[in-house]
Amino acid sequence: MLNNEIKSKIIGKYAKSGSDTGSSEVQIGILSERIKQVNGHLKLFPKDNHSRRGLLKMVGKRRTFLNYLKKNDNESFVKVQKLAFEKTPKLVDAK
Repeated sequence: MLNNEIKSKIIGKYAKSGSDTGSSEVQIGILSERIKQVNGHLKLFPKDNHSRRGLLKMVGKRRTFLNYLKKNDNESFVKVQKLAFEKTPKLVDAK
């Protein structure tokens, strides 16, 4: 679950205006962060199929928002695609 600090940073990064919290761009940003968190959880607990199902639902919802943006506002789509799919440092497995 995202805490309020992380969520407000994401909203500030993707918002179109000061009070924008529900636009497609913001929702994609929030979903992307939650997907990263659940993905990290699944690396620790690979047999957690309930979380895997939730992850797949979030990925599908994000895909729907991306398709909507691509169809209606291509400029925002390109901006969000660059921000939401930034490469993050890979976790190093300690062996």
